[in-house]
Amino acid sequence: MGELKMGKQWIRRATTFVLLASGFALAFSISPSSALPQKTDSSAQTLANRVSVDGDDIGGVVTSAKGPEAGVWVIAETNDLPTKYRKIVVTDDQGRYLIPQLPPANYKVWVRGYGLVDGPTVSQVRPGRKLALTAVIAPSAVVAAQYYPANYWLSLMKVPPKNEFPMTVNIPATRGGGIGSGDATTMQPASTRVLTTQAEWVATIKQCNGVCHQMGSRATREISPLLFNLDNSKEEWNERLRFGQLGSVHVRSLSALGLDQALSYFADWSDRIAKGEAPLAPPRPSGVERNLVVTLWDIGTPITFMHDLYTTDERDPTVNGYGPIYGSDFNLNTLMILDAKRNTVQSVQLPFRDPDELRHFSPQTMEKPSLFYGDEIIWDERSASHVKNVDSKGRAWLAYAWRAQNKPPAFCNEGSSNKFTQYFPLGNVSQRQLAYYDPATKKFKLIDTCYNNRHAGFADDRDQTVYWAGSGVVGWIKPRILDEGGSDEAAQGWCPAYYDVNGDGKYEKNVDRIIPGNAYYVTYNPVDKSVWYAVDNTPGKIVRVDIGSNPPETCHSEAYEPPYYNPKAPGKLGYLPRGIDADGNGLIWTGLAGSGQLASFDRDKCAVKTSSANEEDLQRCTEGWTLYDVPGPQVKGVTDGGSADFLYGNWVDRFDTLGLGKNVSMATGTGSDAMLALMPDTKTWVVLRVPYPQGFNARNLSGRIDDPAAGWKGRGLWVGNEIRNPWHIEGGKGTYPQAAHFQMRPDPLAK
Repeated sequence: MGELKMGKQWIRRATTFVLLASGFALAFSISPSSALPQKTDSSAQTLANRVSVDGDDIGGVVTSAKGPEAGVWVIAETNDLPTKYRKIVVTDDQGRYLIPQLPPANYKVWVRGYGLVDGPTVSQVRPGRKLALTAVIAPSAVVAAQYYPANYWLSLMKVPPKNEFPMTVNIPATRGGGIGSGDATTMQPASTRVLTTQAEWVATIKQCNGVCHQMGSRATREISPLLFNLDNSKEEWNERLRFGQLGSVHVRSLSALGLDQALSYFADWSDRIAKGEAPLAPPRPSGVERNLVVTLWDIGTPITFMHDLYTTDERDPTVNGYGPIYGSDFNLNTLMILDAKRNTVQSVQLPFRDPDELRHFSPQTMEKPSLFYGDEIIWDERSASHVKNVDSKGRAWLAYAWRAQNKPPAFCNEGSSNKFTQYFPLGNVSQRQLAYYDPATKKFKLIDTCYNNRHAGFADDRDQTVYWAGSGVVGWIKPRILDEGGSDEAAQGWCPAYYDVNGDGKYEKNVDRIIPGNAYYVTYNPVDKSVWYAVDNTPGKIVRVDIGSNPPETCHSEAYEPPYYNPKAPGKLGYLPRGIDADGNGLIWTGLAGSGQLASFDRDKCAVKTSSANEEDLQRCTEGWTLYDVPGPQVKGVTDGGSADFLYGNWVDRFDTLGLGKNVSMATGTGSDAMLALMPDTKTWVVLRVPYPQGFNARNLSGRIDDPAAGWKGRGLWVGNEIRNPWHIEGGKGTYPQAAHFQMRPDPLAK
């Protein structure tokens, strides 16, 4: 089990802390209640014996001094298999549980739940056992809160009140070029910045932390005793930011708020926590949330940065049933492959054309050595790899840097006869190119592109087109053409995303203006065949591109901001879209990571759809937006709705791969260890939590149907713990990221 386990003698600061390489990570050693003997009451064992179990199940009942415990988790973990394996279920309203379909092994089994500390561990448990497990009531609210998700702790952070904005902040001279540049040396001059709204402050806090790790985790909310020699916690925060390879990135990011002022708010937050302030308790799982079964496999290495995990074709989730699960190691430049039936993991090295000419995503120097890794450079990150779904032939598609950016194919450059280049030349903008891995041949095919690649949207057309988006451009590749022997050039095309200034319906370089902002996620709308992407800034925007029948001449685009301090939309405030997806009815969904909301956008409700050169016109369709606050508290002092949670990505379960129904829109509760499902009919939330190990930092999610005839056992969601620094996960250094399978039973005791 992890090092979070604690008993009645828990103390706020453990005896062992280690600040890790990112400048934020701490490892903890706390007395576990698992050292206590498991005492089984005879009446509890009688209740446990009434639960029906098969030879591959563990079942029974959970009781505490208060009686049966409903809505708590029972965890089974083993190291006996080729990779560490965990399975987690929830107790029913009578405290009963059943952990189904366990591979033969010896398991440790224990209880975790809100209002509790971890119960005593029962070891060497083989499937087929019936166990009466003991739950231990937490001795205080502060002790109980150590098991709460990170977003609950982040909600204690104060932000400047609305009446202090607009606010002019002083940005000190900083070193380095920011995240993704690999630059830790270039000096950036001192400057000033005007923050116009409170939302900009909140979005900056979330964006500069949530994209890499959870803000509010134990690793981030407590100060290491190794820094206690400094005068105050503000100085301690200033110091801790600077450790490891990302030290310059942390300083530069937080400096956008005025470093001195930002440090004051962070110091106030951690000081109040050190004095015993704790968040309100989250609700325990209830209703269908208790039907959840989560299975986790360790994957990669303790320094793996798993950026994505995908398993099937989003157009047909039965593709690749029971087949390999693919994860990208952004750091170590490998493709990880999980065989969930055999519980094995392998890593395949990504091929490169120009390995020595690729830019590192992270700086390769550091201002201050990591207190954990010292001077060791642990992040290589030359490939910056993303896995992007599996196609209809079972091939895993990737976007990663396999050639030097300044060496594009000739057809990308001005003067080429390529019709897309003549219309909108791209030159050397492609930082990531494409590839696919064929499990039948165990070989990669490299595909060169003029446009940049990151996330992808898969179309259901004859060519099986895959769309990608960059800064002001949407590109595509047609696998059918490649499969029939066509060239990379013949299989690809692209369109500019632009404001049609004069309204003539075509792009004119010296008249029209490219829609600014980097695209993040992209999706294909199966209803009207349009392509949409999200621009992740504040307020941010979503962009629609109609490819038309003869691209690039027929490409047209529109952009829409979420309601943002708009007097025409009182009570609506949303910002920082990242993920984007379309449901089966053509409704567009995006996760607003800054405000902590899942939003739908219905273009049919817009009175004005035509794009304009005037960026203020991006607020023209507030009537098309519906905002849904995700569960959990908001940051202290923010009164505009939303949540302290960070939504890295979102996805629509169009085909009922999980079992909650069709067209269920879901978001990653990146700060809350959870998948958040919005039920389409009732508009109520179902929270699917991973309670162990804490620090489940999801970026993407997708569903697969392995066997349509197998009921709940043949379907489920696949999600990765895609944290950038696995040592933030409960357990500290040496902990691996995990691949997780979420499945929904008809009831908590279903086999």
